[in-house]
Amino acid sequence: MKFSTEELIEGIQSGNKRLIAKAITLVESKKAEHRIQAEELLKKIMPLTGNSVRVGVTGVPGAGKSTFIESFGRLAIKEGKKVAVLAIDPSSSINKGSILGDKTRMEELAKEENAFIRPSPSSGFLGGVANTTFETMMICEAAGYDYILIETVGVGQSEVLVADITDVFLFLKIIGGGDELQGIKRGIMEMVDLIFINKVDQDNLQKAKNTRLELKRALDFIPPKEKEWKIPVLLGSALHNEGLKDIYDKISEFIDLKKKTGRFEEVRVQQAEKRFEYWVQEYVLSLMKRNNEVEEAYFMHKKNASEMVSNPSTEAKLFVEKFLSDRNKG
Repeated sequence: MKFSTEELIEGIQSGNKRLIAKAITLVESKKAEHRIQAEELLKKIMPLTGNSVRVGVTGVPGAGKSTFIESFGRLAIKEGKKVAVLAIDPSSSINKGSILGDKTRMEELAKEENAFIRPSPSSGFLGGVANTTFETMMICEAAGYDYILIETVGVGQSEVLVADITDVFLFLKIIGGGDELQGIKRGIMEMVDLIFINKVDQDNLQKAKNTRLELKRALDFIPPKEKEWKIPVLLGSALHNEGLKDIYDKISEFIDLKKKTGRFEEVRVQQAEKRFEYWVQEYVLSLMKRNNEVEEAYFMHKKNASEMVSNPSTEAKLFVEKFLSDRNKG
C-alpha cells in the first residue's frame, strides 16, 4: 500500500513505528517518484526536527558497539528518554546485500516501547555510513526521539562521516595485547568527544587503567576540538551495565557546554552545509548522466583517466567544462 505524504507525517508524529519505517524506506529509495515524495516529506517535517542528541558510536569490530548501544539505550529509556538506533550494516560491494543483523543483536532494546531500531545497508557508500543517514535522523527527530545513536561498521573513513553528522562522537576501545595505542589513528583521536574502554573486568582492570593513562597522555598532544572540554576516558562493561551512567552524564554535560558556548548550533549549521554540498554533487552527476552525449563524454574522460592518458584531475576538469558549455548552449 502506498501512503500519502500526509499519512506518513501523521504516522511519524504519532510515533507509529511502521509508518516511521515506511518513511525511512521512502527516503532511502532511489526511484525518481519516491525522491519527489521524500523531498516533500522532509521539507514538511523540518520544523519538527533538531531537538535530539545525535550520538555517533564507533570502534573496531569486536569492541562491543551493539552491546553498548543496547545497554545505553535501555538506560536512557529508564531516564525517561526515547531512543532511536540507526545501525549501519556493511553491504556487499558485489550485490549490495546487507547482513542487517543488529535487530537480532539488540533483542532486549527492540522490545522497548520507546526504542526504534533501524538497520540500514551502507550500499557500498564510502565509510560505512548510508548516504541517507542524515535524512533518516530527521525523521526520527520528527518522531520525538530524544537520543539518536548511530552505530557504524567501524572501518575506513566511517569515523569522519559519523563525526560530520553527530553532536557527540564516542569511541569504544577494548584491551588487547601489546601497545594499546597502536592502531588508533591520530585522526580519530582528533574527532572523539568521549572514550569508553569497554569489556573491563577484575582480570584486566589494571591493564585498563594503564590504557586510560596512555590515552590521556596522547590526548594532551592533540588540540582540543572544544576549547573547554577535556576528553573523558571512562572504564566499564556494557555487558554488565558498568560505567554507562557515567557516559550518560558526560554526554549531557558535553551537550550543555556546547549549547552554553554557542558551538552546538554552529556545528549543526556546518553539518547541514556539508550535506548540501554532498547532495549538490549527487544531483549534478545524476543530471550529467541523463544526457546521452554528456554520458558518452563522461565515460570517454573516465577511460582516459583510468588508462592514464592524462591526469585524472585534468580529465575531470575537461569533462565538467564540456558539460557546462553544452548546458549554456542549450
